[in-house]
Amino acid sequence: MKKSMVTILAGVGMMASLAAAPADAQRRGGSISIQGANHGGTASRSVNRQTGSSTVTRGIQTNSGAGATTTRGGTWSNGTYNGGKATTLNNGTTFGRSTTATSNGDGSGSFSTTATGPNGQSHTVSGTVTKIPQ
Repeated sequence: MKKSMVTILAGVGMMASLAAAPADAQRRGGSISIQGANHGGTASRSVNRQTGSSTVTRGIQTNSGAGATTTRGGTWSNGTYNGGKATTLNNGTTFGRSTTATSNGDGSGSFSTTATGPNGQSHTVSGTVTKIPQ
């Protein structure tokens, strides 16, 4: 089982490097299936890029029923970025993070990131980064 997961992950890495797309790309994706005696699995990747936003979804499923889907993405416009990442396991457990960052127009920026764990616990970090005087 451990060998098949390593093989699947190597396949995902190879697929990611082959599917790397230029910044003006719209949609890309693919999947790979690796099967062996009593083990195997499938990995998939989908990328959607547009002006001001991007979304990447990756999934991995084993023949034994283990698996996860991860979606990450963000939008940016008028000096503000909103983005995050969420992972959902086959058993329904979800965890991830979300971030907002804003340019304040005076050379400083504000940010807030919240991470949520698999048991629902969360932690937020926020603050302002100021411009260093010259």
